Amino acid sequence: MLRAYVHQAELPSGWLRALTDDRLHPALSLMHAEPARPWRLETLASASAMSLTSFATHFRTVAGMPPLTYLNRWRMLLAQRALRDGDDPIGSLASALGYTSVSAFSSAFKREVGESPLRYRHRLRDEELTR
Repeated sequence: MLRAYVHQAELPSGWLRALTDDRLHPALSLMHAEPARPWRLETLASASAMSLTSFATHFRTVAGMPPLTYLNRWRMLLAQRALRDGDDPIGSLASALGYTSVSAFSSAFKREVGESPLRYRHRLRDEELTR
């Protein structure tokens, strides 16, 4: 049903439209496969066989956000999943997602999610216990 919707409708800007865009597919595949890598716009544009300006403009139009914002949000989704489902120390998780310090990771996480990684983990676990 989703596949039919994607092919019949003009999708609004966002992740679903970005994931179905053939021109962005190479760059998105790289970001999804190696989220910890310090991706540069030039590298992602080259992977998509586009100039830097064309890539940045097209990505923003299709995804609704700049490429590096998309990458940061992808990292935060991965972090949320790992904090919810795993027991890895915050430092290990920060490193696995490409952050050079726990502090940098914690700041980025709090900015995106609204609470620290440790508080997020504890809150979700406490909610599970009360169900």
